[in-house]
Amino acid sequence: MTGKPRSHHEIAIASIHVFADDGRLDLAELEKLLALALRDGIVDEDEKRVLANILTRAERDGVDESVLTRIDQVRQQHGLGD
Repeated sequence: MTGKPRSHHEIAIASIHVFADDGRLDLAELEKLLALALRDGIVDEDEKRVLANILTRAERDGVDESVLTRIDQVRQQHGLGD
């Protein structure tokens, strides 16, 4: 492995901070996670898996309506399953 972490690892690590902060995903945090996945212009299968898990947990823990709407958009745009 090179010294550079793979993006899905970065997304997973960033999500720890999201949930440790106040336990809920907000819109800015969601956009930050998505930006990590999209740095190279695509969301690969590993990134999809990690993002799908994060979104499922966020919904389970409760999110604002605007975040829920954006989660639905992200799932549709990037083919993320529930």
